[in-house]
Amino acid sequence: MKMAAPTLLNDYYTNLLSCSANGMIALALGSSVYLWNSEACSLEGYLHPRPPLLTLAQPGRSCHQRQLISSLCWSGDGRVLSIGTRQGEIQLWDVEQKSKVRCLQSHVAVVGSLSWKQHLLSSGSVLGHIHHHDSRAPKALVGMAVQEGGVCSLEWSPGDQWLASGSTDGLLSIWDSDIAGHTRKPQPVATMKQPSAVKAMGWCPWQRELVATGGGWRDGDLRIWDIQSGTCMTSAHTNSQICSLLWAEKKRALFTGHGIPHHDITCWTWDFPSLSQSYQLSGHSQRVLHLALSPCGTKIISAGADCCVHIWDFLHWAPEYKY
Repeated sequence: MKMAAPTLLNDYYTNLLSCSANGMIALALGSSVYLWNSEACSLEGYLHPRPPLLTLAQPGRSCHQRQLISSLCWSGDGRVLSIGTRQGEIQLWDVEQKSKVRCLQSHVAVVGSLSWKQHLLSSGSVLGHIHHHDSRAPKALVGMAVQEGGVCSLEWSPGDQWLASGSTDGLLSIWDSDIAGHTRKPQPVATMKQPSAVKAMGWCPWQRELVATGGGWRDGDLRIWDIQSGTCMTSAHTNSQICSLLWAEKKRALFTGHGIPHHDITCWTWDFPSLSQSYQLSGHSQRVLHLALSPCGTKIISAGADCCVHIWDFLHWAPEYKY
């Protein structure tokens, strides 16, 4: 299936696509979020977060630019959608009721990435600040950390033991789950370096100490890191910018979305220690900025800078891995 996505922001450092545990696809287009039911193949409506009263515009930035959505992430149960904006605001929405339930004003700059750990929502800004919010507490901010470079990716590991953050300076940082406190200055338990921004990043679902990252246009390498040793276990050169990445556990596969020069989606099989390319999916005419996986594990949703969304069914492409 192919759908138009007009006004999709062509920004490498945003995270504008997310699929819930219930199969609801959220896609940010400008200052609105559209909801698509991947099971019923129907548009369920949209959310239009109203920004707080605008202050004087910053030099070089229009009021419209400051209202744009910069990140999305569903809660684990698929009931709440968190929305980060270029103003530094985070909004929590009850999607079933189409109502905003809370606003969190803890950042002063673009919220580039969001990740849930049960009731805890972690957020990262372009200033390198990582904030942790308890959505149930009257005072939501319960912890914070600072990394080198802006936060362009953020993800809690399966099992919620570690938090991985990627920076615009090429650092992959791993943090433990002890995030409480406002005054302490937590340090990452491991830090790995690559030559370009760590935007495409994801934890391996079946080997929980492993993280995959993709390099930007000056790099183009797909890497798998062992966070226990802090070393790169294996890598593959793609000769292309890697904009997005996801693991598909049922197929034991890894998918990467690419920019210049190919604009395709590549499927990789990883049988330690070898990482090999299985096939490529062509259809986007510009870089594949975002990837998401359906809860059934058989559909990939991709959103590209060509303002198109594709839904790919790979149920019959390869046999499921037998445990």
